[in-house]
Amino acid sequence: MKTKTLKKDKVNIITLGCSKNMVDSEVLSGQLLANEIDVVHENKKSDHNIVVVNTCGFIEKAKEESINTILDQVELKRRGRIDKVYVTGCLSERYKNNLEMEIPEVDAYFGTMELPLILKQFDADYKTELLGERLLATPQHYAYLKISEGCNRTCAFCAIPLMRGQHVSKPIEELVKEAEGLVKKGVREIMLIAQELTYYGLDIYKKRMLPELLHRLADVKGLVWIRLHYAYPSKFPLEILDVMRERDNICKYLDMPLQHAANNMLKAMKRQITREEMEDLTAAIREKVPGICLRTTLIAGFPGETEDDVEELKEFLQRQRFDRVGIFTYSHEEGTSGFALTDDVPSEVKEKRAQEIMEVQQEISFELNQEKVNKIYKVLIDKKEAGRYLGRTEFDSVEVDNEVVIRASGKLPIGEFVNVKIIKAYDYDLEGEVVP
Repeated sequence: MKTKTLKKDKVNIITLGCSKNMVDSEVLSGQLLANEIDVVHENKKSDHNIVVVNTCGFIEKAKEESINTILDQVELKRRGRIDKVYVTGCLSERYKNNLEMEIPEVDAYFGTMELPLILKQFDADYKTELLGERLLATPQHYAYLKISEGCNRTCAFCAIPLMRGQHVSKPIEELVKEAEGLVKKGVREIMLIAQELTYYGLDIYKKRMLPELLHRLADVKGLVWIRLHYAYPSKFPLEILDVMRERDNICKYLDMPLQHAANNMLKAMKRQITREEMEDLTAAIREKVPGICLRTTLIAGFPGETEDDVEELKEFLQRQRFDRVGIFTYSHEEGTSGFALTDDVPSEVKEKRAQEIMEVQQEISFELNQEKVNKIYKVLIDKKEAGRYLGRTEFDSVEVDNEVVIRASGKLPIGEFVNVKIIKAYDYDLEGEVVP
């Protein structure tokens, strides 16, 4: 008698939110693969039967996107297109009980630190020996390296500590081995990420150890670019800049969210720094590392923000002339200290202010880009799209910063470096041609 053969499970992981979430998804993928379970990221073929949605719960828009994605997958399950839906990540950590009541069709919900429990759903074991082993969701030539988890800061607007817990650093030896493993896979650039880079090491080494970590990572053979994301400005350890200046493979790039410039707003946000201190810091950074690219992010519409505060922020941008700026509109998040304040700036006013601030930055960006015309830069080729190659200089991170549109008569190798002469500059992008 013939027996029915069961089709092998195939897991599709959908990742929402930040690069830290992406790393979590990659680690889950690595664990599943090690347990001989077929797994893919963002599967377009629809030949999977199980979905894991790794959610974001940072701000209202992100929460909405996460919930809509869960509902989409539940509908596919209802129609028999997939067998199971699991949900993990920040939204699940923060609102697990609510979600279980509102969307009971999901097979199981997990928090941000419950990877072994997810694996149990697949009768899989958590393999501790897989140090940094993961299935990259990024192109092969770059990857994110998460150096710590959680955050000890108490910024009034931020719910991250509620979802990710307190700051926990990874040991330097582990991170170096992980970086070496990534290079063996073909990674040329790593982006260091954490909720707060500069706090690294205080918990396990009792002192700030980011400079030492950078030196150790810079020694990894084959690692061409090391990029720093999410540095907190208060008590910023300037020794980081000495390492950046000394080591050629550490990009002259720093992502340092400042959030605002008006002192009353900075105080209300509990940022532990004044505008004057921020100005001194940016001047010191630029003096120590000439030509450094400074990226920052800002928040528009925090409770109590006035038009005068917005004008001060615009004036601050015009004076500081940051290379890259991103902006969020304030999201009133329960559990944060800011939630006790009245969310008194209407959403349309928040959007209008954000737009006005970015118009100021757009002009600055255009002017700074014009200065790059006729100069030659080392460019990493990221992809080919619509018949043209797109790359980045050391002053640009993935997805959030400028791209270089490259004119080339021949084929260019994805994931390799070429010299490009800039021939045109726009508000946020550059155009160039390959030179010997």
